[in-house]
Amino acid sequence: MTAEGTPLRECDKFYRASMQLLEKANVPFLVGGAYAFGVYTGIKRDTKDFDLFLQPRDSDRALEVLQAGGYQGEKPFPHWLAKAKCGEDVVDLIYRAGNGLCEVDSGWFARAGQEELLGLQVKLCAPEEIIWMKAFIMERERFDGADVIHLIESCAEKMDWRHLLERFGPDWPVLLSHLILFGYIFPTEQHRIPPWVLPDLLNKLPNESENLSSRLCRGTLLSRQQYLRDVEERQFVDARLAERSKMNADDIRRWTSAIALDGSPSR
Repeated sequence: MTAEGTPLRECDKFYRASMQLLEKANVPFLVGGAYAFGVYTGIKRDTKDFDLFLQPRDSDRALEVLQAGGYQGEKPFPHWLAKAKCGEDVVDLIYRAGNGLCEVDSGWFARAGQEELLGLQVKLCAPEEIIWMKAFIMERERFDGADVIHLIESCAEKMDWRHLLERFGPDWPVLLSHLILFGYIFPTEQHRIPPWVLPDLLNKLPNESENLSSRLCRGTLLSRQQYLRDVEERQFVDARLAERSKMNADDIRRWTSAIALDGSPSR
């Protein structure tokens, strides 16, 4: 039963049991995805899976615990994602973004919020970390920009903006693009972004031309499909191999081959 006394759905029973198994095994996790997004923005969604975030070092242990609990488990994309399944229901165990960036670290847990979910006290991913990961999702079939905008609109005064800028680091132009869109979409709310943030980012623009020894394409950090021609045919270097992404050539091949599969996740 939920806190309101309504019966749990079968999928919710699976999600609750999964969290209980991880708690009992002392595997730390955070709740993210549609649930955390709904808590922060009030926008509720029913999704086909349930997102738990954990550090990379805990991913194998978490999968073992859920498999021992009777659920099917797999690591379809070892560089960022494991899955536990109960029939058609899925728990995603996420430890990075699909582009190999945004790795879950101890800071995610230090800044986590507390919430009751399915009768359990759980920790939620902070809005800054959710924005960081969602900001890179710019596929043809999925663009999380509206989620980023709604998180800013809902949480602007509560967010640690310096921490957010630190999370983006050298990827600050991605954050800047979302902040410019925020001002366009909600022109009466732009004052809620601290007045130093946009000037700080805009002042970096003249220095963005870097002394790179090769032609670099960072588009693959935003979309696994839409910039393939550039790195496969036009001799641009794939930023997933050239920079900070925790992907190797095998990870990229596996992630690319899944494009054609219906329902493949894209984070």
